[in-house]
Amino acid sequence: MAHFAKLDTDNIVTEIVVIENAVIRDHLGDEQESIGISFIRNLYDEPNAVWKQCSYNHNIRGHYPDIGWTYDEDDDKFYPPKPYNSWVWNNDRYCWDSPIGDPTDERVTWNEETGDWE
Repeated sequence: MAHFAKLDTDNIVTEIVVIENAVIRDHLGDEQESIGISFIRNLYDEPNAVWKQCSYNHNIRGHYPDIGWTYDEDDDKFYPPKPYNSWVWNNDRYCWDSPIGDPTDERVTWNEETGDWE
């Protein structure tokens, strides 16, 4: 199955659709993202909609996005929403990290005002 994420004008994922792989194959049998995008635009009668192929198995564009995730054109990846302004992106773990690291107790929550786990 081929997965595609619809983006709004701010590159936020608003919808995800799944179509058969056969739909996106060219005359040589190779999968082409552009064929899938054309198919979905025609299906929904939205000729200018922006769609990006994504991978449920995380094979392309980072991780499989969810509604509300952001697509970054420069990195060609999907990113989850930033939970707090002070948090920073960790490329190794593919997640947002607090500026002071992980808590030692899983029952605590982040306090953005104090910049600490409580």
